[in-house]
Amino acid sequence: KRMRRAAPQAEGAGSSAAAEVLVQQPPQQQQQVVAEEQAVDEPGVTKLELLCASVENRGANLSKGDLNALLEHGIHCVETIAFMPMRKLMEVKGIGDQKAQRIMAAAKTLVPMRMVSAAEMLQMRKNMVQISTGSAQLDGLLAGGIETGQITEIFGEFRCGKTQLCHTLCVACQLPIDRGGAESKALYVDTEGTFRPERLVSIAERYGLNEEDVLENVTYARAYNAEHQEKLLVEAAAVFCESRYALLIVDSATGLFRTDYSGRGELADRQQALNRFMRKLQLLADEHGVAVVITNQVMSTPDAGPAAFMGPQVKPIGGHIMGHASQTRLFFRKGKGE
Repeated sequence: KRMRRAAPQAEGAGSSAAAEVLVQQPPQQQQQVVAEEQAVDEPGVTKLELLCASVENRGANLSKGDLNALLEHGIHCVETIAFMPMRKLMEVKGIGDQKAQRIMAAAKTLVPMRMVSAAEMLQMRKNMVQISTGSAQLDGLLAGGIETGQITEIFGEFRCGKTQLCHTLCVACQLPIDRGGAESKALYVDTEGTFRPERLVSIAERYGLNEEDVLENVTYARAYNAEHQEKLLVEAAAVFCESRYALLIVDSATGLFRTDYSGRGELADRQQALNRFMRKLQLLADEHGVAVVITNQVMSTPDAGPAAFMGPQVKPIGGHIMGHASQTRLFFRKGKGE
């Protein structure tokens, strides 16, 4: 749905007047408006159907059965193929060596990956969409807001504002670009049961947006264990190919991994699973250009020495794997007296 501001209507100029205006429009104009709305909601990905074309027409001469096999394997767009290794593509049922080479060659043609100069890279970063956090000071620290196509990690103690910021971003991403938004939808993956749609309603009132549209433009998914959390990313890739999304939130990314993997005996397995999950998040950011925002829990570090006299010390869960996987890290602390 396209966003619209919630404005009070004058008496006698209600929905009936709006209906009369729509009726008076010529059919050609109505069709043009519908086409424009569909174009705005269209996701910016390369569809798999293009691979059914012949090799001469930049395709791979695939059949409908081959497309279904790719979809069953979790591949929903050509970008996924272009960014994946050849051996992963050959794991798809019915895809042999020669067919995999044809598919990969067509994918590299449809999704060109080339070297660029630093000047081109600077221009691309200037044109990058950034989502406002709702706080002018925080936007200033982030040089404009949350970057799309990147992973932003927010960690801190309980009740310090992590989930509140995630709710604000779900609404802010629906704003026009000139107001700090991305004119797109948001996907919220909840692992702790802290998602509250009524908060979205109050935030929508702050921005002057229609609350029904705001709620319709936020897709919600609840994860119940670490494996389910990872499978939801496959479903997210399919959702991103159906409509235009600009934000993926995982709140929190490490909570289920802490409970499903316990003790030092499972620490290595937990870190490998967490690394795999973060890699899939980065692929979603690269393939679909969405901003990935994850929250992270913390643990106490009762260190000896001078730090012991500076109050409780905490550090984020996940170790170096989380630190290397995130492009931006935000540390939230409680205010004085809390």
